[in-house]
Amino acid sequence: MLAVVSNFLTEQNVKSYLVGGFVRDALLRRETADIDIAVAADAVEIAPKVADVLGGRFVLLDKVNKVCRVVVADRKAPSGGQWQLDFSTFQGVIEQDLGRRDFSIDAIAVDLEELTRDDADVKLIDPFHGWADLKQGVIRAVSDTAFQSDAVRLLRAVRLGGELGFVFESQTEVLIQRHCHLIGDVAGERLREELLRLLAVPQSERFLLYLDELGLVEALFPELAEAKGVEQPKEHFWDVFDHSIQAVVAVDFLLHQGSWEYGSDEVLAIAPWSEVLARHFVQPVSSGSTRRSLLKLAALLHDVAKPQTKAIGEDGRTHFLRHAKLGAATAVDILERLRFSGKEIKLVEVMIKNHLRPGQMSQGELPTHRAIYRYFRDTEDGGIDTLFLSLADHLATRGPQLNLAGWQEHTRMVAYVLAQHLEQERLVVPQKLVDGYDIINIFGLSPGPKIGEALEAVREAQASGEVATREEALAYIRERLATEAV
Repeated sequence: MLAVVSNFLTEQNVKSYLVGGFVRDALLRRETADIDIAVAADAVEIAPKVADVLGGRFVLLDKVNKVCRVVVADRKAPSGGQWQLDFSTFQGVIEQDLGRRDFSIDAIAVDLEELTRDDADVKLIDPFHGWADLKQGVIRAVSDTAFQSDAVRLLRAVRLGGELGFVFESQTEVLIQRHCHLIGDVAGERLREELLRLLAVPQSERFLLYLDELGLVEALFPELAEAKGVEQPKEHFWDVFDHSIQAVVAVDFLLHQGSWEYGSDEVLAIAPWSEVLARHFVQPVSSGSTRRSLLKLAALLHDVAKPQTKAIGEDGRTHFLRHAKLGAATAVDILERLRFSGKEIKLVEVMIKNHLRPGQMSQGELPTHRAIYRYFRDTEDGGIDTLFLSLADHLATRGPQLNLAGWQEHTRMVAYVLAQHLEQERLVVPQKLVDGYDIINIFGLSPGPKIGEALEAVREAQASGEVATREEALAYIRERLATEAV
């Protein structure tokens, strides 16, 4: 494909270079489907023609700065089945363009025409010594104004460090701390993209704590910063802020995406896990997000309302009344600010609002069939995710003081609820015993809310195993109506 692009650009007398992340990843021998090409022409004019040649789709990204994308479907492309070719415009010489980029490891170029010639001696254009930084595992800003030029680079720096396992050059770290406040000026869409890529990195604790050291947590989530130093009841090992960080790490641990210094193999073995659950958490929710990344985001924000709800009761104990409901509302505000999709926001809202409910269902005993049905009805599409948030919350509450017996009881309850849910889905989904017309025609009711209430009551009874046939469903409705009439 690159040869086709190179030949076309050469025919158009357009000088072109491979730049940025594609060159970096190629040197690191990392697979990538994102190709960055700088052209000495108007990219907005050139890219649509390239799209026609490749049979791809043209996307305008930035008309002012002349940046656009060509998307080409290809089953052979890594992760996603498509190539993304991003075209940018440069003027003058390529070295000047590289000088405007973010980090030295992204400021390396290769002449595209040279690369696609079999006999060519391909040379790296590397004026900022990015290849040396790649070999040493260092992230270094190209210039002192790199973050002022584009503040999203503040978050991208940490994301790259997490993905590559690189460390920051000392002056770059100073620059990030100095300019961290600029992150608030970045468009929400761009922050969302970088944040989701950051949450996709395993071993979350490393970058989350580092984000905080750099001042970026407070800049991104000022609501969460208020949780620092907010003490909790004695069963909690950490304050609210550190508990929230540990909850994210615990999610990775429970989803088999990383270790946790307080979680042994025995602790993990007790928790429910299966191929079905593994597939569940890699499901995409919206562009760039998965259930796993949104569960980690919910874990980070699940106690965001604790600071303003903290109170000392008459019993002398600390309480956080209604923090789950208020926290869900706060999370919605945060995610709307960061331009998450409605579907993403709804899932996170459901998880946070209901994260205490799994524990409330059992109260020392396994929950009833009706309680399980109502739980999944109320949590809609987020029931499984919320169960795992409750498990992560448990681990992040006790930390090194985890009581194995209590953990066994919690995980047994979650495993039971998951198993019963699968059985209830089998009972309810395939067979609809009665419908609204039946209720109207048989019982003489007029259309209205009572019809929906009766149908929901039948579904709940069906899920709990109380009714299994049409006759039993009708008898159940008849008894219900008779009771209401008394």
